[in-house]
Amino acid sequence: MSVTAAAGFRAAGVAAGLKADAKDVALVVNDGPLHHASAVFTTNTVAAAPVLWSRQVISDGRADAVILNSGGANACTGAPGFADTHTTAEEVAEKLTASGRDVSATDVLVCSTGLIGERLDMPALLSGVEGAVQGLSAEQHAAADAAEAIRTTDTVSKTETRSGSGFTVGGMAKGAGMLAPGMATMLAVVTTDAVISQEDLDAALREAVRISFNRADSDGCMSTNDTVIALASGANSESDPSGVDLPEFQVALNEVCSSLAAQLIADAEGAHHEIAIRTVGALTEEQAEEAGRAVARSNLFKTAIFGRDPNWGRILSAVGTTDVDFDPTTIDVAVNGVWICRGGGIGEDRDLVDLSGRDVEVVIDLKAGETEATILTNDLTHDYVHENSAYSS
Repeated sequence: MSVTAAAGFRAAGVAAGLKADAKDVALVVNDGPLHHASAVFTTNTVAAAPVLWSRQVISDGRADAVILNSGGANACTGAPGFADTHTTAEEVAEKLTASGRDVSATDVLVCSTGLIGERLDMPALLSGVEGAVQGLSAEQHAAADAAEAIRTTDTVSKTETRSGSGFTVGGMAKGAGMLAPGMATMLAVVTTDAVISQEDLDAALREAVRISFNRADSDGCMSTNDTVIALASGANSESDPSGVDLPEFQVALNEVCSSLAAQLIADAEGAHHEIAIRTVGALTEEQAEEAGRAVARSNLFKTAIFGRDPNWGRILSAVGTTDVDFDPTTIDVAVNGVWICRGGGIGEDRDLVDLSGRDVEVVIDLKAGETEATILTNDLTHDYVHENSAYSS
């Protein structure tokens, strides 16, 4: 049920005409009693109008609703684009208030996704807002419709849920290209009925994003619209009124975000392989991330995996471009369990590596410390080049 699995939430997804013959407007509403919210946004200097608006909305730690559209990013559209975002939030607030909820536009978060540099079809979008408000439901079909409505080049919807002692966490996400950390790599809404303070929700979200979405790196291209939102309703009837068990909640939130991040990589544009690059024996966690990310962003490595070539030299050369502490004469590398590089040189027979399946695990042992981190990526294929070369034409 994703975003409506937690008590206190309703959702909808409708077709407004922003895309041909597809759902393209989603709405998630928090009915309370709590209306705590947190969000993490792209660090791209070229930020879309919905990001600029939502940064202001979230500043007080409250949000009553999130409106999302596919079919247009509303990025690089200047003052008119920002006005369109404001108008969208006002329309959501007006329609929700008319339906019995007293909602202010300044408590409505806005997310958009699609082609950069074009104004949205506002009559279509506003009609979609009206339809979404009318269609709000806590039922599973409504959550599924919302997850469907935020897709762009995604081939499937991405959803996940986890439950704990007196709480549920549910989430939906979209993303298949322009996946590179700078916070979260896509659009995502995560809901919970936990009794949790806004400060604790914010800290939990940032930690979950750090070890999940920020370690998903498909193509090294950061979007202008990246947003991850967490909403807490406090509506679980079994909740401890003194508050949720924070360590247990953190684990559940981490698992939801990590699953969504893995689903994004699995659906990356044109991907034939999903690759987990696990760097171990690092001096610090940051260095483990740096080494793994260098490999994940190597087109030579990614094309080699597409060609089912376990070319460990490309892995070593990528790690060598970093400032990571390691001895190049002791580093080991394994691909799908075969240690093809030992001591910075030739290891086991490369022909023993099986790359026929979709899942690939690369292990890089730096032998410099005791920490590790895993970066998720995918191979670079002909299909990726074709899809992105024809994306706007």
